Amino acid sequence: MRVIVTRPRGQARPLVEALRALGAEVVECPLIEIEPLSDGPVDGSGYDWVIVTSPNGADELARRGRNLPRLAAVGPGTAEALRTHGLEPAFVPRESTQDGLLRELPRPAGRVLFAAAEGARRGPVDELGADFVALYRTRALTPELPGGDLVVLASGSAARAYADAGGAAPAVSIGPETSRVAREAGLEVAAEAASHDLDGLVAAVADLMDSTS
Repeated sequence: MRVIVTRPRGQARPLVEALRALGAEVVECPLIEIEPLSDGPVDGSGYDWVIVTSPNGADELARRGRNLPRLAAVGPGTAEALRTHGLEPAFVPRESTQDGLLRELPRPAGRVLFAAAEGARRGPVDELGADFVALYRTRALTPELPGGDLVVLASGSAARAYADAGGAAPAVSIGPETSRVAREAGLEVAAEAASHDLDGLVAAVADLMDSTS
């Protein structure tokens, strides 16, 4: 099975190696790149929570965060990214979406800082009466797409970029938000990771490979 990996350069290697270990033919095709917006500190003084919505946000918060309060991670992939920097999330919702986090976050939440990508959805920010800090921007790339039996999508941004570039391979999505964006962009979602992290993506691909062998 030929699997297209769309993660940014510098982030794809663990996924690529895990898929190759399954016996997949892996083609790397980065579709987004991450651009930090500042080197200035993100000061958590006075906040009860900082909400982190992606592994890229976790990396940037670890680099720039100061005086951080309790951290809420939107899902296990973001939580694991925080832990790699020695930051233990105090809360990870059972449903790995921003809406799930909003429903499950202990209330009253107090003063909240929402740390995410530039252009992130503002509905959750408004619902919590939170302050917002943009940590990075996601820039879509426009490579010539390779052919493949599956494409692995680890973010909504990658799903949009793949669809915009004319991609048509069935997708394996990291979670419900990415699946939603992929379907809205006209892509077929062949599988969604049961655990919304790298291990979940690999397991979903393995299941599909088994089902077609």
